[in-house]
Amino acid sequence: MSALRIAGLRKRFGAQEVLKGIDLEVDSGEFLVLVGPSGCGKSTLLNIIAGLEAPGEGTVEIGGRLVNDVAPKDRDIAMVFQSYALYPTMTVRQNITFGMECRSVPKRAQAEAVARVSRLLQIDQLLDRRPSQLSGGQRQRVAMGRALVRDPTLFLFDEPLSNLDAKLRVEMRMEIKQLHRRIGATMVYVTHDQIEAMTMATRIAVMHQGEVQQFADPATIYNRPANLFVARFMGAPPMNTVAARLVGTGDGLAAVIGAGRPDAIQLPVPPESEARAGAFKDREVVLGIRPECIAEQDRRFGADARGSIAVEAPVEMTEPTGAETIVLVRLGGEEVLGRVSPDIALPIGGSGHFAIDARKLCLFDPATERLIA
Repeated sequence: MSALRIAGLRKRFGAQEVLKGIDLEVDSGEFLVLVGPSGCGKSTLLNIIAGLEAPGEGTVEIGGRLVNDVAPKDRDIAMVFQSYALYPTMTVRQNITFGMECRSVPKRAQAEAVARVSRLLQIDQLLDRRPSQLSGGQRQRVAMGRALVRDPTLFLFDEPLSNLDAKLRVEMRMEIKQLHRRIGATMVYVTHDQIEAMTMATRIAVMHQGEVQQFADPATIYNRPANLFVARFMGAPPMNTVAARLVGTGDGLAAVIGAGRPDAIQLPVPPESEARAGAFKDREVVLGIRPECIAEQDRRFGADARGSIAVEAPVEMTEPTGAETIVLVRLGGEEVLGRVSPDIALPIGGSGHFAIDARKLCLFDPATERLIA
């Protein structure tokens, strides 16, 4: 059963259309992440689901029930805000039970609910403290606890980790993911951080300029982005996208970077992609390849020797990160990023020897920017 169904949703603020026909369906128990840059419409979409904004057109169904004209308190949802929205004069216990008090939930049921969620979130030792006595991570747990006592059809998270420092964001990200696994609830989570999206979601809706660019599981979005926006937005560092020309070879098709140059690089198109790419033979395309597919020459990408190409390329810059080194190199005159082992010494301004794994390359239509193969 669908926990959430959105059809033909549009929203306009004055002359600006911020949502342009959104269609999404979320199954019960899924963790959907709405991700995109600032201003793409993701928070507006979440507010419409919550009932805080009214749609201009289209429908919203929660648990199979049309809720367009239903008040937020009657939608069977719970929302966790970016700002925590805790009452400063109340204790943790009072913050968690405030909504239940408003709904006249019996005291015994309130106590049982508080005990259950406080153990789940490991805040049972904090129940008598006030928000000012808590860390950012503890406040976020309290905000989640206030939502969890509702036991709703749908949990909504509006960038809940954006106020935390980097280390705490990683910790809370794992806690929310573990929480989802334990309680099996349906969650819709808004973020501009594509790392959060990739690590937490069962499915991701990538948004841009009021439209859903791709709606799929994280692996599909990462490996087969629907268009150049998704390819360039998802990933850290993002996918390299460079101009190339598709040519025929004795073995099939190849994408040539820097065609006509003495340092041109020819990468074989994966056999499973040749049928879809065939219409673009002898035409310009945009080639996409992830940085981890460009590595030191002795890296072993797999048993398929046809997909691994050895090249010598100029090194423009290196960026050590500890676990790996990000390297900027030139292939056929185009700048691309690669990932090499941290103990590899590369001469900046000189040349290095690299291996390219062409089995995961993507081809895009330069006119429509959509994925070809």
